[in-house]
Amino acid sequence: MTEQKHLLIIDDDKELTTLLSEYLSQEGFQLSCCHDGLSGLTLARKNSYALILLDVMMPGLTGFEVLKALGGKHTTPILMLTAKGDEADRVLGLDLGADDYLAKPFQHRELLARINAILRRINIVQSQHNATPALDINHVTINPATREVFCQQQLIELTGTEYQILTLLMENVGNIVSKQTISEQVLQRKLSPFDRSIDMHVSNIRRKLAPFSDNDKLKTVRGAGYIFLSGRD
Repeated sequence: MTEQKHLLIIDDDKELTTLLSEYLSQEGFQLSCCHDGLSGLTLARKNSYALILLDVMMPGLTGFEVLKALGGKHTTPILMLTAKGDEADRVLGLDLGADDYLAKPFQHRELLARINAILRRINIVQSQHNATPALDINHVTINPATREVFCQQQLIELTGTEYQILTLLMENVGNIVSKQTISEQVLQRKLSPFDRSIDMHVSNIRRKLAPFSDNDKLKTVRGAGYIFLSGRD
């Protein structure tokens, strides 16, 4: 029997969480729910979950404040639930360490597809740990066995999505990696028009490397994608 994946839903919409719990339970997931940010933060810190669904607007603590409190060092993937068309919320959520976002209202099947995509890519990364050699390029080192990233021998705290994007770029050092490729290989979905999630994740990587970098690591090629520089470019 396949082990059930335990999900945490943090959303003050009790009717929605009930519907999602029923639907996702039928799809083989174990669910825990809470309806305010403070309770959600407590559960997120106390227990282990395969994934967290986190609403933005809630009493007590907002979803953004929960992300800030987790400090970007969490290993559990977080899928933000944002208001439809509110790009500012999406950008801020990604900047604070969310792995992906989904705008409300959404179809249950779309949510399920996003959840499965995130869990699938995590399984891929975990299965590659022992088979993938360490990467050491331009003073950035990735240790797949521990999922640790170092820049100039200083530990860099990356979210799971940021780690996977950086790994993909370093594996293709000196070559352009398109946003479409990043979206399909990391986010496990086709790139949507006007989707800025890849830009935000790359921006976060740059920001976290910058204090320990003596040269540029990532180059943006407008309209094409991104290049991880070898240091000799």
